[in-house]
Parts: sequence; C-alpha cells; structure tokens
Amino acid sequence: MERPRHFEDIKVGEERRTYGRTITETDFVVHAGHTGDFFPHHMDAEFMKDSPFGQRIAHGTMTFAIGIGLSASEINPLSFTYGYERLRFPKPVFIGDTIHTVLTITRCEDDPKRPGHGRVIEEVRVRNQREEVVMACDHVYLVERREA
Repeated sequence: MERPRHFEDIKVGEERRTYGRTITETDFVVHAGHTGDFFPHHMDAEFMKDSPFGQRIAHGTMTFAIGIGLSASEINPLSFTYGYERLRFPKPVFIGDTIHTVLTITRCEDDPKRPGHGRVIEEVRVRNQREEVVMACDHVYLVERREA
C-alpha cells in the first residue's frame, strides 16, 4: 500500500507490525544459491544435528532480507532508505519458524546534508512465533519535508 507522508507527519513512538512469513527449506536453498553461502551451518543437517542448535540455522542475510522485505507492505514515496545500523542476530531462525517485523519510530531529526529532507530512525525488530527477537537493527531513512 502506498502511504505518502512528509517528514512533519511522522511521530516518534509510531509502531507497525507486519504479517508473518514461515521460513522453508526452499528459502535456505535459494538464498544459498543467490549468495554462494553454502556454509554447513545452513545446508548440512548431519553437521548440525549434534550442534548446540540441533538443526540448520538460517543465514543472517536471509533473515535480514525477508524481515525487511515484510515491511514493504507500506511504501512512502516521499522517502528513501539511507542505510541500516547496529545489525544483530541475537537468536537463530530455523526451518518452520514464522517471523514478522515490528517497526518503531525512535528519532526524527534534521538531515545536515539535505535541508529539504528530515532523517527518521526506525527501530526494526524481527520476531519469531514466540515473540523472541531474532534480528535487530536501526533503519535510517530520509523523508521529504513539506516545505524546504
């Protein structure tokens, strides 16, 4: 859904929650093929069965891609991503887990390089079906001001 919003319309504390998505073995295989990361932690069930996890774990980059992709259900055409900071994977994601993303606006500030835009920092928390955080980062994006 497209939801045009100027910088002045965005408020600290706003929160939104995405739909969930169940992670499959196909996700593991396709992501490994796209990235070339066939590390046994992701691809070798025998290697991982005696590990502390007991099973294969998702690629962090796959968790990031899917978790951020879930947030694209709402698009602001007046904004664009500047980057992501403080990326962490505190818990593993397994085949069969269902993840969703919770996004919370934590800061709105001037952008020193672009007077026609403001900078918005959004806390991103990808959670599994038990509400455990499996990925955390800050999304920094620029949003057009109503008046430059």
